[in-house]
Amino acid sequence: MKNRNVSIIRDTNDKKIVVIHDILFMGKRQINWKNVEKYLKQYIGEIYTIVETQDLVYIGKEFAEEYGGSKDTAQLKGTLAKANAASGIPELIEIATKKRFKENFAGKHRKDAKYGWYRLDSRFAIPVYNTNEEIERYNVFHVEMLIRHDKNRKLYLYDIVNIKKEPSTPPKQ
Repeated sequence: MKNRNVSIIRDTNDKKIVVIHDILFMGKRQINWKNVEKYLKQYIGEIYTIVETQDLVYIGKEFAEEYGGSKDTAQLKGTLAKANAASGIPELIEIATKKRFKENFAGKHRKDAKYGWYRLDSRFAIPVYNTNEEIERYNVFHVEMLIRHDKNRKLYLYDIVNIKKEPSTPPKQ
């Protein structure tokens, strides 16, 4: 696994946040999603545990392509946030909360999501730099992790969607 500079902290409300200390993907107007997908391939075959539910979440071979090529990614204005969330995937899964079930209604997912979908909430922060390239603050984002319940009865991370910047929530000191 590539070297990652990521940690889990708690904010002033005692909620966990994955702090991504290094910006790996830059681009004021456009992110090179092929590079993001290439980076995400390091996770294929890995298994992570959601602490709250003790569910095992697998990373399948389609994850990288879906993450970079989904409708959500295409519509997302803050693609910098989603691209850089890639380095915190294991921790985002670990701290995920509020598991919710949704039946599969899409014919194209009849096999790979035979037992439906789950959504979980997670949070991450990325640094904002000033003109002197010093960290000025961190922006915190809320995300929904989309997990499919496969025909083999395993849970697979499918995508991270609905990324929304939160109002300022300072970390605990």
